[in-house]
Amino acid sequence: MAQRKLVRRSVTLPQQLDKQVEAIAKNRRLSGNRVLVELLELGLEARDQKERAFFELAERFRNSKNPDEVKKLGDELGHFVFGE
Repeated sequence: MAQRKLVRRSVTLPQQLDKQVEAIAKNRRLSGNRVLVELLELGLEARDQKERAFFELAERFRNSKNPDEVKKLGDELGHFVFGE
């Protein structure tokens, strides 16, 4: 099995966020560090999924010939970019 190269990094967290991390760690019987790694991995995956969904929607918008669908997809793209 190949070993992953680990990198030490120091971060400063707001107190409330640290309390949440420690509560999760205690509840799941993990180290705070492990919880942070898992949360980062989940966050990065969520960001990637959102990016893929955006590009898929943009492609559908670009290829659509139906004016009603173009308006609907344009509105959805607006929500992606500018929020609600």
